Amino acid sequence: MTGKLRAAIIVVSDTASKDASTDQCIRALRQVFATDVADRWTAEETCIVSDDVLAIQRAITGYTDVEDFANLIITSGGTGFAQKDVTPEAVTPLIHKHAPGLVHGMLAASLQVTPFAVMSRPVTGVRNKSLIITLPGSPKGAVENLQSILKLLPHACQQAAGADSRSLHIGGTQKLEKDAG
Repeated sequence: MTGKLRAAIIVVSDTASKDASTDQCIRALRQVFATDVADRWTAEETCIVSDDVLAIQRAITGYTDVEDFANLIITSGGTGFAQKDVTPEAVTPLIHKHAPGLVHGMLAASLQVTPFAVMSRPVTGVRNKSLIITLPGSPKGAVENLQSILKLLPHACQQAAGADSRSLHIGGTQKLEKDAG
C-alpha cells in the first residue's frame, strides 16, 4: 500500500450536532494524527452526527461502503451508559470482523489512567476494507485511547484493505514491532 492512510473522524453528540462550535474532539483527534503520525496518515474527513443509530450508521457507511473508502473510521462519543449512548449498538451490526484485541488494548491502557475506563463500551472491527474504532466522547479519553493503539493501526488497516499478509509479515514480529515504532 502506497501513500498515506486515510482516517475519518465522526463525532457522535446531540449537542455538537446542533452547534459544531461545542465540539472539542475533532481538533484533539486530528492533532494526534498531525503530530504523532503525520508521515503515515491524513485525517481531513470529519463529521458530526446526533446520538441516533441510523445517523451513526449512515455516517460510517458513507466512508466504508464506497470505492474511495477511508482506511480508518473513528467515532467519538456515545459509548457510555447514558440512555442516549447508542454508538456501540449502531456500530456492532455493521462490523464484518470484530477486533476484540484492540478493545482490550484500549481498556488496559485507559485503566492505567482512570478506574472509570470500565464505564466505556468500545467496539472495534472491520467493515469491508475499513477499520472502525469507537472512542469515548471526552477529548482526553478519546486521545488517550487512540494513542494506546495508534502504532498498530497502519498494519491493521493494510490487512483490512487487502494487502498480502505474507508480504506484510516478512521479517517476523520483530520487524513489525520495529516498523510500528
